[in-house]
Amino acid sequence: MENLKNLTVEDFIQITSSDAPAPGGGSISALAGALAAALAEMVARLTVGREKYAASEEEMQRVIREAQAIRLELTEAIDKDSASFNQYMDALSLPKSTEEEKAVRRAAMQEGLKAAARVPMAVAEAAVRVLPLAELAVTRGNTNAVTDGLVATMMARSAVLGALFNVKINLSSIHDEEFVAGMKGRVAELEQEALAGEKKIFARTELSAGLV
Repeated sequence: MENLKNLTVEDFIQITSSDAPAPGGGSISALAGALAAALAEMVARLTVGREKYAASEEEMQRVIREAQAIRLELTEAIDKDSASFNQYMDALSLPKSTEEEKAVRRAAMQEGLKAAARVPMAVAEAAVRVLPLAELAVTRGNTNAVTDGLVATMMARSAVLGALFNVKINLSSIHDEEFVAGMKGRVAELEQEALAGEKKIFARTELSAGLV
């Protein structure tokens, strides 16, 4: 199948709605994060070079650089998430006629599950970095694009939480207790950071009054 990131928007939506197991929530979370970064980057580009916003020029240049890097990372993750799912599915198809084959299959399944947890964790780690950029877009960027900064905020929050749902469901089947404990701790931190970040940004504008 063609790389998901290269599909048209219409084709991507169509394949998501089909009975194909991927793309699923993980790839969609990566896409949401990439779009969040793109919106923050757009607001910054609509701000730089304008005399009215000269005081925020340096900050907006930083938003452009950092948002672009996150956008590219999360765009690649759209396909990485589906690939990690396929790694687990490939493990399921391994032979299991002998005890040795069963052991190899179990080990491959566990590695597949770990990969399927690591990829969305990386998505959440990247997407949460959009929030301070979105805050700058909302508070220091072109006021005509403040709503784009707010949408970036919501998309970033959703990307983080959506990716972490996938982490948690995979952790439930992983037997490596040390791995699971470490991942669960980071999940809790990122969930709190995403929710608090969105709340903080919403409090900075009257447009989101009543939502915090």
